[in-house]
Amino acid sequence: MTGRRWRLFAGIASAAAVLCAGVVLGLPFSSRAQQPAKPAAAAPAPADSNYVGAETCKGCHEEAFNKFSKTRMGRLFLHQARTPQEANACESCHGPGKAHVDAGGGKGKGGLITFAKNDKTPVEKRNAVCLDCHTKGARIFWKGSAHDSRDVACTNCHKVMEDVSPKNQLAKATEIETCGTCHLQKRAQTMRSSHMPLREGKMTCTSCHNPHGTVTPSLLKEPSVPDTCFTCHAEKRGPFLWSHQPVVESCANCHDPHGSNYEAMLKLARPRLCQQCHTAPQHPSRPYGRDGGSEKFLVGRSCNDCHSVIHGSNHPAGRVFTR
Repeated sequence: MTGRRWRLFAGIASAAAVLCAGVVLGLPFSSRAQQPAKPAAAAPAPADSNYVGAETCKGCHEEAFNKFSKTRMGRLFLHQARTPQEANACESCHGPGKAHVDAGGGKGKGGLITFAKNDKTPVEKRNAVCLDCHTKGARIFWKGSAHDSRDVACTNCHKVMEDVSPKNQLAKATEIETCGTCHLQKRAQTMRSSHMPLREGKMTCTSCHNPHGTVTPSLLKEPSVPDTCFTCHAEKRGPFLWSHQPVVESCANCHDPHGSNYEAMLKLARPRLCQQCHTAPQHPSRPYGRDGGSEKFLVGRSCNDCHSVIHGSNHPAGRVFTR
């Protein structure tokens, strides 16, 4: 065999060996590098003759449609639908629109689900539309919650059709405005001289509360009032060698968390706050002495002049919270 034929034979044999190895090992044979799989396109809307499509809705409701298309929900439904339900756009919430169109349009025609504040559609039915998608996370305790049992509609707090707030599509620009629409007294308390930094934007109502429902009183996110406060005020948590019982029970025994006109959001000025419980005789717990003059032990910070670690003490001699 000549040298040329030998080289040709060796090349064919090498190629055959590589081919066999690829078959055995399951290797790809494409000369091009494998490309990552492209994400699947959004599922098209079902071919249901009762659905008329978003463009049909836009024909009459152009102003509302244009506002909706700029919202996070609108961009998702109209351009990035992930499911057949989302691909129905307007009709994913309002229901099939054919009967409405055939009736010539108009309010209340065609059996559409509408979400206006004084609409005839029952609140439970309106909320059921939202809960078709929004059932996880913070909303798992909505059923039977304080807001649900009082027929509060999702659209009382959220505005789906246009962007009013920076996030969560709230009905007002901020959480405190949204919650304050109903909770007027609590909002007024935040205007007092000593208050949580809600007005300053450093925290929100949902820093402490879950408006969609919890298993705790007052829709608190944590199991109790102290646990809620300790998420920020960890230094007050303890455990302490000597615990002050009102602190253990509830911070709200002494503080008003929504705002107060007394320092540190206290319910009363000291010493009157302490004197609600501590009125022992033979102790300087009276604002005035027996001779009518001011009691020297109640000057300035009053009881805290001596009892300075009132939330609890780890000192061996700290039974009365003086050290």
